[in-house]
Amino acid sequence: MNVPCVRVPRETGEATRQRLADADLLDHEHQITVVEGHLYIPVVDVDAVPTEFEVVEYESPTRETQTTPAEILGYEPSYERLGDIVILDEDDPERARAIAEAIVESDLKADTVVNRASKIKGELRVRDWDVLVGDSTETVHREYGTELHLDIDTVYFSPRLATERHRVVEQIREGEHVFDMFAGVGPFAVPAAEAGADVVACDLNEAAIEFLRENAERNDVVDRITAIHGDVREVADDYEGWADRLIMNLPHSADEFLDTAVRLAGDECVVHLYDIQHEDDPFGPGLAAVRAAAEPEYDIEVLEEQLVRSYAPHEFNVCLDVRLTKRS
Repeated sequence: MNVPCVRVPRETGEATRQRLADADLLDHEHQITVVEGHLYIPVVDVDAVPTEFEVVEYESPTRETQTTPAEILGYEPSYERLGDIVILDEDDPERARAIAEAIVESDLKADTVVNRASKIKGELRVRDWDVLVGDSTETVHREYGTELHLDIDTVYFSPRLATERHRVVEQIREGEHVFDMFAGVGPFAVPAAEAGADVVACDLNEAAIEFLRENAERNDVVDRITAIHGDVREVADDYEGWADRLIMNLPHSADEFLDTAVRLAGDECVVHLYDIQHEDDPFGPGLAAVRAAAEPEYDIEVLEEQLVRSYAPHEFNVCLDVRLTKRS
């Protein structure tokens, strides 16, 4: 039976599939098919497919029914996928163990199942894990065509921010100077370099920087990324006035580094400031902090106010995009 499919070249297939999945547009009842160098990706809502994609009718095979963890458990468990790791967030150890066993018995592909054992802690923002299945916390995560090798036991990483990272990277133009002030394993920095930017990426976590350097090699952008282990405040002297774009993804305390951001900014610079704020005024405190740090040296223009995701009851993880333009 013919069903609507997005037709894309094979080399852009995974990035397209991820984008459609993030928008909840994949038709899971039919299989993705490869024919003569093109992927046919079944979709459920043609009108919601971004206009840049070609939608065609294609006879995609019906997907064979697979056993899910929910069918084994009798309820829909909550979990998160990161590469071949499944991440649980269960307070009850017995419930977590039952979910892990159901994942193993199901057709869900997973080499490792872990349960969060602590909140994010310390200046390196790592957490403890209970490993329920498997023996490795390393994985390769694929996001919009970029491969990122990481170890959740030694670095912070959130797959939930994939769409937000893609939003920022799509704004980057070839030849830009991009400074990622809290870079982690490179989920902003590596795609920015792939977009043609010259990137400086800094992080306090030495393990994260080692993964970032590996990920630059993995994605063939070594010549466009400078990875620095250290405190960005101590690095800024070497890059004063250098940046065309600054990425400040340290939501609870990025505002404390705005003086450093102003030092790094060139005559015109876009800043992506991530923050956690109450729903009553999600962007006001961040904008006030930017003004306090940058005025009167710079004029400030708000480009976008982005609600990234719900963080806690009545609180949002947000991103404030602003342009700084140096006054003459």
